[in-house]
Amino acid sequence: MTCYFVTGTDTDAGKTLASSALLALARRQGLSTLGLKPVASGCQATAAGLRNIDALTLQAQSRPEVDYATINPYAFEPPIAPHLAARYADAELTLARLERTIAPSLALGRDLTLIEGAGGYRVPLNEQEDLAGLAPRLRLPVIVVIGLKLGCLNHALLTAEALARDGVVCAGWIGNLIDADFAADETLYQDNLAHLTARLPGPCLGIIPRLEGRDHKELARQAAKYLTLPPG
Repeated sequence: MTCYFVTGTDTDAGKTLASSALLALARRQGLSTLGLKPVASGCQATAAGLRNIDALTLQAQSRPEVDYATINPYAFEPPIAPHLAARYADAELTLARLERTIAPSLALGRDLTLIEGAGGYRVPLNEQEDLAGLAPRLRLPVIVVIGLKLGCLNHALLTAEALARDGVVCAGWIGNLIDADFAADETLYQDNLAHLTARLPGPCLGIIPRLEGRDHKELARQAAKYLTLPPG
């Protein structure tokens, strides 16, 4: 089994698009897959309970299929930081609790398992711990998704510094073009990508262009064309 923690340089950097695309790519290669979203805020109330669109997207790319609670054991309705959402729901979030909760899922032994974080790398889990602590606790390499826009160099390098400080390996990074205007000047755009390639510790696993559409399965399929799986 190969397992990675997936983080982003910020909220809406494109973690779910990149994660679902990697899972779709793995499935295309005949591998078993599992995408986990242990903590999700911004969930919608449904007849089946709270559901998060990111978690549902990961569930759709997980084969063999698993139930929703396996993908997203901690779901909160307000679209706010997880530690605040948990506090308002009178729930307790700790790294130890998360590790125990997802242990049976990791024991499934899928060929590729991705654990998607929430927000950026240092998003708080409680008053003392960050969700970032899950990667070193589980000894997982990290894939960084960079939202390509003005300011992405600073966000990416700070995230890389945080990974190094935590002693975790950067297995690679994925650029996701979230601002079409950022690529308007092709020379400037390529210079930014070259700087990221030169400064970041892991290999570039691909650059996802600006994709249009609302079908998450189709978006994952399209994005997968631009990616490669992490080495090893």
